[in-house]
Amino acid sequence: MQNIELKSTITCPKCGHNKTEEMPTDACQWFYECESCNTLIKPLKGDCCVYCSYGTVKCPPIQEGGSCCS
Repeated sequence: MQNIELKSTITCPKCGHNKTEEMPTDACQWFYECESCNTLIKPLKGDCCVYCSYGTVKCPPIQEGGSCCS
């Protein structure tokens, strides 16, 4: 059984602010609002969620070798 990391530090692409958050295990997070500059962050094309685009750790389904939100 693989050890899944649930915390990821997400970095705002606009202002560089970062914050460690706990990732949901039962839903994709398609949007994230930066608490510093209020930018609404969306995943990059080809990524399933904001953690896969801007986090230090990919989302739990991707860590397990699956696909997210399919």
